[in-house]
Amino acid sequence: MFNTVFKYILICFLILPLPLSAQENPYIIVLGTAQDGGYPHMGCTKECCNKAWEDPTMRRNVVSLALVDPVSQQWYLFEATPDIKEQLHLFRQLTSDRYDYLPRAIFVSHAHIGHYTGLMQFGREVMNTKGLTVYALPRMKHFLENNGPWDQLVRLENIIPVEIMEGSELALSEEITIRTFTVPHRDEYSETGAYMINTGNKKYLFIPDIDKWDRWNKSIIKMVRSSDLAFLDGTFYSDGELGGKNMEEIPHPFIIETIELFKNEKAEVKKRIHFIHFNHSNPVLYRPEVRQLIRKKGFELAEQAKKY
Repeated sequence: MFNTVFKYILICFLILPLPLSAQENPYIIVLGTAQDGGYPHMGCTKECCNKAWEDPTMRRNVVSLALVDPVSQQWYLFEATPDIKEQLHLFRQLTSDRYDYLPRAIFVSHAHIGHYTGLMQFGREVMNTKGLTVYALPRMKHFLENNGPWDQLVRLENIIPVEIMEGSELALSEEITIRTFTVPHRDEYSETGAYMINTGNKKYLFIPDIDKWDRWNKSIIKMVRSSDLAFLDGTFYSDGELGGKNMEEIPHPFIIETIELFKNEKAEVKKRIHFIHFNHSNPVLYRPEVRQLIRKKGFELAEQAKKY
């Protein structure tokens, strides 16, 4: 009799749904860490790319994040890159096919090629999606709706651009919100967005592109302090990285500048910073001693295929 009752109680316990607190929290997967051209870079046969041409394990996709919500069984993509085909396949592998192949929605930060051109894969020549939501700031939304071939995706409703305003907070679920803000950058065709991703248990700051920290009307130090993890623009390690090219024509905060800016912060603040969006010339991609130096100073580098 006792054994029968015990088995009944055990079965009831096993089939009860887990309370929300016991379920897996939302998280981020890094699907790419490179600048718009990827790594190795088209046409580059210099030291920075030669090893990556020879060794596929060194190659890196263009910068992209996946926000995963295990409770709702939904996921969201940040940036539609030229490597989107490989990135969606990578996501499927990393999550053991637990989620839909396509994201619930895509956030596109701006109109530079590494951040939006992957949208072409959703047209009728490839996926022919139906009603895929694309969140974009006003100028970016207008660009997609009024320039080919993107306007065809809109007309055929392969994608549905949805406007988000600077400073707005978008609720994806009861726990997850996305706050969008703009940063100074080369805004030829659109403004440039960045995001604070709040999952309820963590805050992730994502700023893949910005000109310089001192050109922004916000304090990056305060922003990092208010986050749990910050994926920050690490396009270039230092000045002179592009040979004789004037790097002011394509401004980004050098990694060594960001390290200097945060040198007086506590170790717990420094370690929140994970540099991302590496240009193919950046020695963090091909020189282990540079990576070690950055970590010795208390900072981190975003890693492709890693869960955060």
